[in-house]
Amino acid sequence: MKYLIEIDDAGSGSLVGQTCIGVLRKETGKYLCGFIDLKYYQPESFKQKAYLREVINITKNIFEKLKVPKKEPIIICQGYIFDLLREWLTIQGYNWRSGKIEGLLQQKVESSFASHAISLGLPENYIKYTRFPFHFHRLLKWVYADYKNRSNYCKKGWPSWQRYGYLHLDISYGILRNYHYYCLKCGKKILPKSEVKIIKYVSNRPTTLYLHKDC
Repeated sequence: MKYLIEIDDAGSGSLVGQTCIGVLRKETGKYLCGFIDLKYYQPESFKQKAYLREVINITKNIFEKLKVPKKEPIIICQGYIFDLLREWLTIQGYNWRSGKIEGLLQQKVESSFASHAISLGLPENYIKYTRFPFHFHRLLKWVYADYKNRSNYCKKGWPSWQRYGYLHLDISYGILRNYHYYCLKCGKKILPKSEVKIIKYVSNRPTTLYLHKDC
């Protein structure tokens, strides 16, 4: 049998957004993916590791669509998110092994997650041209720029969210004298000497956000 299945994920380490599970049949280039809903990352569900069980459901659904036979070789990313899936594959008698995923599948699953993140409102240029776009404290700034709405996109079961997700905000107004700021709420440039809304909080260090006055 010449077929080969690869399985990888993207977004499991991102505070914001669901987690993408991608499957690729290398010989044909057929790629399918599914997303772990954020409800599985809420405190009680997260504590019970419900998101790991959802990986199995997503993979089973994709396997049915691809008609994956038990003897087809399968390579799974070594990440912890596949811990229960590896057990399930063994019980079901699939021919699998853990390995490093690179190339086409890695590109596709990361692209799928990036598109998902953009659909939530994360700026496209922020994701595509920032070296670490999904760094926790970088995303936290984006969340606090519109906390009421964006906190709903977070993995609230994370210990780091429990620590930094409910910070006191010091809100004031002033004049922006720097020429290089973009509003973290609407994403548009803030003109020099404009009146701005200033949000300050302390997470791992003091942080200041600048928004348009009326954003």
